[in-house]
Amino acid sequence: MACRTVLIAGAGIAGPVLAYGLDRCGMEPTVMERAAEPRRGGQNVDVRGPGRVVAARCGIEEAVRGAGTGERGLAFVDATGAVQAEFPATTGDEAAEGGDGPTAELEILRGDLAQILYERTRRRVPYRFGNRITALEDDGRRVRVGFEHDREEEFDLVIAADGLNSSTREIAFPGQVDVRYLGLCLAYFAIAREDTDTDWWRWYAAGAGRTISLRPDRHGTMRASLSFLSLSSAPARMGPAAQRELLCAEFAGAGWEAERVLHGMGRAPDFYFEAISQVRARSFANGRVGLVGDAAWCASPISGMGTTLALLGGFVLAGELARRDDHREAFAAYESIMRPYVRNAQKLPPGAPRLAHPRSRGGVRLFNTAARLAATPLAARVAGSLSSRTTGLGDVPDYLEINDRTDRPRHSAGKR
Repeated sequence: MACRTVLIAGAGIAGPVLAYGLDRCGMEPTVMERAAEPRRGGQNVDVRGPGRVVAARCGIEEAVRGAGTGERGLAFVDATGAVQAEFPATTGDEAAEGGDGPTAELEILRGDLAQILYERTRRRVPYRFGNRITALEDDGRRVRVGFEHDREEEFDLVIAADGLNSSTREIAFPGQVDVRYLGLCLAYFAIAREDTDTDWWRWYAAGAGRTISLRPDRHGTMRASLSFLSLSSAPARMGPAAQRELLCAEFAGAGWEAERVLHGMGRAPDFYFEAISQVRARSFANGRVGLVGDAAWCASPISGMGTTLALLGGFVLAGELARRDDHREAFAAYESIMRPYVRNAQKLPPGAPRLAHPRSRGGVRLFNTAARLAATPLAARVAGSLSSRTTGLGDVPDYLEINDRTDRPRHSAGKR
C-alpha cells in the first residue's frame, strides 16, 4: 500500500467516516478540526438509502437510531398555527428502500451524528482540534503541510472535508471550484421548548419570501430556523450581531411564532447563518490532495442528501484508497462512483427555493393548497416512487479491504 499517512481536514461527517475506513484497512489517518472541540450544534439531518448502508457497515446504525430526534413528520401550518397538511415520517421497508419523505426514518441532529462518529474513531485515530491548514506543497511524492498553530509536517495524502466554505480547498484548488449561491439565506439555532410544541416539524410560510420552522430534538429544546429569499449572499459575510439585527428586521410582524423565535435567537449560543449554495468542482482531486463531502459537492440543505452523500463519499474514498496502490487510480475510481450520486442530488425540484418561499398572500394560499393536495394518498404514493432518484443508482460497493484490524498498533501519522 503506497499511501499510508493521510491528513483529513474536517471532523464533521465525511472526515470521520473516511478516517474510520482508512484505519480499518491499515492506513494512518489524522483528523484536524478548526474548532476547539467537536461541534455539537446544528439542525436535523437525515440518513437515507446508501447512507443507511454505510452507517450499518460502520457499526453505528443502532446508535444513530437510538439518538433520533423523535420527529413524527412535517406539518405545514398557517399564521394561527392551524395545520394545513401533514407528511408523516416514513418507516419500515419503504424507508429502507430509499422512499423516505421529508422526515427520514433515521432523523438525527448533525451534532449528535458527528459525536457518534467521533466516539467511534477517537480511540484509534488522532484528532487535533483548534488548528487549520494554511499551506500545501505537493512535490508528487508527499504533501508538505503548513499549519496555523504548529510546525510543518509531511503526509502521503491530504483530504479536505471541511465543508462548503473549505479553506483547504481554496489552497489546493485555486479557481477550480464554482460555489453557486441559490438565492436563499438561512439561520438556525436552538430555543426553549414550550408546552405548545409538538413532535412534528412545523413549517410556516410567512410571505415576503420568508419561512419559519420549528423541529423537535431529544435534548429538551426546539431547533428553530429562519429563511428568506435574498438576491445577495452578502448577509452571510456579516458578523453575528449584524445578522441577528437583519433577521429581526426581516421577520418583524411575520406572524405565528416569529416573536418567540426572534426572542430565543437573541439568547442562542449556537446561532449559525449561511447563504445556501452548491459546490461544483471540476475534479475531486488535484495531485495528492482530494475533496470529500460538502467541500467537494455541497448539494445544499434543500436537497436533503448532504449527510447521505457525506457518509457515502467518506466510505467510498477509503475503500478505493485501500484497493489501489496508486492514489491517482483510487481518486479516479472514487470520483466515477460518486459523480452520479452528486449529479442527482444537485438536481433540485423545479423552482426551488422560490416556490417554498412565496412572496404574496395569494402565493401563500396557493402554497398551502398545493401542500394539502400533495398530502393526499395518491400524491404521496407518486412522490414516494420519485424519491429514490438520489438513492437507486446502484449498490454501495462492499469494500472487503475495510476489515477489523483493531489489534494493529497505531503509529504516528505525519513526518515532521
